[in-house]
Amino acid sequence: MTALHVQSVGQGPPLVLLHGFALHGGLFAPIVPALARHHRVHVVDLPGHGHSKPLPEMTLETATVTVASLASTLGEPATICGWSFGGLVALRLARDHPGLVRRLVLASTTPRFVSGGDWPHAMAATTLARFGDELAVSYRHTLQRFLSLQVQGSEAGRATLATLRHELFARAAPSPATLSSVLRILAETDLREEVRTIAAPTLVVTGERDALPLPQRARGSRMRCRTRGTSTFPARRTPRSFRIATPSRAP
Repeated sequence: MTALHVQSVGQGPPLVLLHGFALHGGLFAPIVPALARHHRVHVVDLPGHGHSKPLPEMTLETATVTVASLASTLGEPATICGWSFGGLVALRLARDHPGLVRRLVLASTTPRFVSGGDWPHAMAATTLARFGDELAVSYRHTLQRFLSLQVQGSEAGRATLATLRHELFARAAPSPATLSSVLRILAETDLREEVRTIAAPTLVVTGERDALPLPQRARGSRMRCRTRGTSTFPARRTPRSFRIATPSRAP
C-alpha cells in the first residue's frame, strides 16, 4: 500500500483534511493554524498528488483504503473534512469504515459529479471532460485560472491568491495517469444510494459561486447544508465557515 504524505499539527480530537482533484494538502495551509488550536489536524496529500506517490491503480476504493490506513492509527474516530474529490473519498470512507469516522464535513462535494436525467444537481459531463483536457494541456495555467475564480470578490483576494499560488506549485503536479484516473472517478461515481446508509453526522457546505460542482446539488440531498455567499474553496474560508470547531454544529 502506498504511504500517504501527511502533515500533522495541533492538539485535540483528530481532524483529517482531504483536498480536491489535481491539488494537494498544502492548499489548506491558511486555515490550518486556527483549526490546530482545537484539533490534531492531519493534512493529507491523496495518492498521486503533492508528495504522495501514485497507486498502481487509482480508484475510489484504493484511495479510500489508503486514507482508512491513516485513520486507523489516530486512536479514535476522526472528523473527516473533504473538499470536492476529497469529499467522495470521505463519503466512501464513512460507508466502508464507519468506526473510523466521527463525523463528516463536505465542501463542494456531491455524491454524483455528473448530471443526468434524474440528477440535475451537478455539472455536464462535457464540462468535466473539458476541465480534464485543459489540465492535460496546461496544468499550471488551468489551475491558476481556477484559483483566481475561487478568490474573486473576496476582500483579501489578491493576497489570498498569491498565497495559494505559492502553496499550489510548491509541490509536484500529479502525473497525467493520476489526473486521468481521478477524472474518470469523478465522471463515473454515483454514491447517491450509498449516502443513505451513512450514519455519521454530516454537514455539507456549499457556496453560490462554487463552480465544480454547481451549488444547488446539496439541496437535493438528505444531508444538512449551509449556503454561503461565496465559493467554498477551503483556503479562503475561516474554520467557522465549516462549522468544525463546535461539535454541536453538525447534526
